[in-house]
Amino acid sequence: MSSAVLYKLIKKDGRARRGEIKTPHGTIQTPVFMPVGTAGAVKAMKPEDVKKMGAEIILGNTYHLYLRPGHELVREAGGLHKFMNWDRAILTDSGGFQVFSLGQLRKITEEGVEFRSHIDGSKHFISPEKSIEIQTALGSDIMMAFDECAPYPADRSYVEESMQMTARWLARCKEAWKDRENQALFGIMQGGMYKDLRRESAKMTVDMDLPGYAIGGLSVGEPKEIMIDVLDDCAELLPEDKPRYLMGVGTPDYLFEAVEHGIDMCDCVEPTRIARHGMATTSHGRLNIKNAKFERDFGPLDPECDCYTCRHYSRAYLRHMFKSGEIMSSMLLSEHNLHFLVKTMENIRKAIEEERFLEYKKEFYEKYGYEQTE
Repeated sequence: MSSAVLYKLIKKDGRARRGEIKTPHGTIQTPVFMPVGTAGAVKAMKPEDVKKMGAEIILGNTYHLYLRPGHELVREAGGLHKFMNWDRAILTDSGGFQVFSLGQLRKITEEGVEFRSHIDGSKHFISPEKSIEIQTALGSDIMMAFDECAPYPADRSYVEESMQMTARWLARCKEAWKDRENQALFGIMQGGMYKDLRRESAKMTVDMDLPGYAIGGLSVGEPKEIMIDVLDDCAELLPEDKPRYLMGVGTPDYLFEAVEHGIDMCDCVEPTRIARHGMATTSHGRLNIKNAKFERDFGPLDPECDCYTCRHYSRAYLRHMFKSGEIMSSMLLSEHNLHFLVKTMENIRKAIEEERFLEYKKEFYEKYGYEQTE
């Protein structure tokens, strides 16, 4: 099967993988952290600046773009790349996670999900076919299959039923996927915290013979040690010659754990979200710019960082911006947080190439203040 997306494994260090993903909008160096551009923009960032920091792929959100401005409008604009002025790769999620997080506002059936918009309460319906239709109109390089993300905790019978339905939905997504030369479809493994269900889900998903595979339903509120234990099994169940994507993780420790377990792609809204609350991720741990001790601190946010924010602005100024309610605060902190993660992944890639990934992880954890996990 010819595919819009091709994976090449370059080097392994333990289970950590250094590779490349070729897409119609450029080649992505992996492992990679993908900034999230929910509504067609990475929050508080210009696409040009996201590009300058080295990001090679970003996410768009199917649910949000479907509701506003509408996928047909994006199609009329020439697709999401053109609409948002981003000429590198885009991955769109299926809308499943957002729909399921609506709780009482949605009703799940075999056909799909009926839900009410969080914007105006209007009623909508997304099926696997509809999700692919929306993503086709958006024109993303990588489309995600429509799935149900089971909550944590959830009893086994619910998780099993949900996982089986996700597999049936995947078959329908594959049937609806038409433009295989320009768009790739990734399947999503589910199964909650039950390892045997994960194995069953992986087999059904991999049997679909798709260009890439994701692990969904982790980092949904479960303790970190449970997440790592389940992840330990998951990546090994996915093919060596296809990209492996762990959905929804973005703190430095989770990125390191993901890579250590053989993951190639990660994403999270966290870097820009915490920025809007005055928080920064730095080489020596998380920093709260609101703290009074930074009022007269004229040093950079992170002395070891070469991002635009750290090269031009002091902690005192950033604190002043936040306290004054200036949009500049979100812009500068978002730029730093994203740059920090993109750069960390670049360093991880280099460490894998030099076969010193675990050594680099240990150095990073000691400096950051993380406890090492066994």
